Amino acid sequence: MLLAAPHRLMFFAGALAVLTSMGWWTLQLAAWRFAWSGWPAPSIPPVWAHAVLAQYGMFPLFIFGFLLTVFPRWLNRPALSRMHYVPVAGAMFSGYLLAHVGLLGWHWLLSLGIALMLAGYVAALLILGKVLLAAEQRNVHAWSCMAALALGVTGLLSFLAYLSGESATAAVVAIKLGTFGLLLPIYFTVSHRMIPFFSGNVAEGYVVRRPAWSVPVAWSLVLTHLALDLSSRHAWLWLADAPLACLFAWHACAWQPWKAMRPGLLAVLHLSFAWLPIAFALYAVQSAWLIVHHSVILGFAPLHVMMIGYFGSMLVAMVTRVTHGHSGRPLQMTAIPWLCFALLQMVVVVRVRAELGTHQLTWLVIAGCGWLAAFLPWVLRSLWIYLTPRADGKPG
Repeated sequence: MLLAAPHRLMFFAGALAVLTSMGWWTLQLAAWRFAWSGWPAPSIPPVWAHAVLAQYGMFPLFIFGFLLTVFPRWLNRPALSRMHYVPVAGAMFSGYLLAHVGLLGWHWLLSLGIALMLAGYVAALLILGKVLLAAEQRNVHAWSCMAALALGVTGLLSFLAYLSGESATAAVVAIKLGTFGLLLPIYFTVSHRMIPFFSGNVAEGYVVRRPAWSVPVAWSLVLTHLALDLSSRHAWLWLADAPLACLFAWHACAWQPWKAMRPGLLAVLHLSFAWLPIAFALYAVQSAWLIVHHSVILGFAPLHVMMIGYFGSMLVAMVTRVTHGHSGRPLQMTAIPWLCFALLQMVVVVRVRAELGTHQLTWLVIAGCGWLAAFLPWVLRSLWIYLTPRADGKPG
C-alpha cells in the first residue's frame, strides 16, 4: 500500500522524521539542561546536526513526496512510476535514519547517512529534470523548484565535505543554503502556486492573484540575503530582508484571506503564510538594530518564526490537504489536524520566548516537548491513512 503513490511512501517517512528529528534534539537539549553525564555526544556540534537533518531530511521528505506527485501535472506529463520514487525515498530515508544513529557517536555512520541522502537528492533532481526537459511548456514554478533542489544538492555536498575534513565554513554554508537556498524558495513557490489555486476553487468572489514577477523577485532578494549572510555582512541584511517582508506581506494581503476562512483546511494555508512576512520583519529589525547598537537582540527568533511558524504550520496545512484529497476523504480540517496546528502556534511563541529571556535551555526543552506533543497524534493518524486503502475505493 505504501508503494501505491509517491506521496504515501514519502509522507510516511516524513511523518516518522517529524518525531525523529525533534525527539533527538529535545533529548540533546534536556541533556544540556539537566547535565546528563551518559548522553552520547555527536562528533559534530549538535546545533549543526539539528539544523542539517531538519532542513535536508525532515522537511524535504514531504517536499519530494509532493513534487514527485504534482511536478508532472504542472508540466502536463505522465505520472511517475515506482521505479522513480521508491529509490529516492529509500536513499533519503535510510540515509536520514543512519545519520541519526551516527549522532550517537559514530562519525562514519553519520557521513554514510549524509551521502545516502545526497544520492536521493541527485536521483530526484535527475528524475524531475527529465520531466522538465520533456515538457512542451515550462513554467516559473517548475524552474524555481529545480533551482532550489540544485542548491540543496550543493548544500549537502558542502556538509559532506565538512564531515570529510573541510573547515567549519563548509558546514555553515550548508546550513545557510538549507534555509535560504532550498526550503524558503520551494515553500514560497508552492505557496505562490497552490494558495490562490485552492482559494479560487472554493471561495466565492475570490480574485486569483499569482503574478509571474513575484517568484523571480523573491529569488533575487533571497540570493542577496544569502550573499550578505555568507560574507558576514549581517548589519546590511535589512537591504534584502525589509523588501522581502514587504513582498511577502503584499502576497498575504493579495491572496485575500478574509475571503478564505472557510473551510478550515483553506484557512490554515493563509494563517501559515502570515508567519512569513512577520519572520522577515523581525530579520530586518535585527539587522537594523545591529547597525545602530552593534548587538543582536532577537537571536534565532526570526529563524524559528519562519521554521516553526511558516514551514511547520504550512507542512501541517498542505500535507493534511494532500493526504485527505489523495485518500478520498473530505477536504476538511478534522479535530487532530486542528489540534496539531493550534499547538504548533503555541510552540512558535515558546521558542521566541526562549530567545528573549532567561532560562533559555528550559524554554527550549519546553518548545521541543511542545513540538512532539503537537505532532504525535497527527503523525499516528497520518501513518494509518498511508497504510490503508483510499476511503473512496479508488487506486492510489
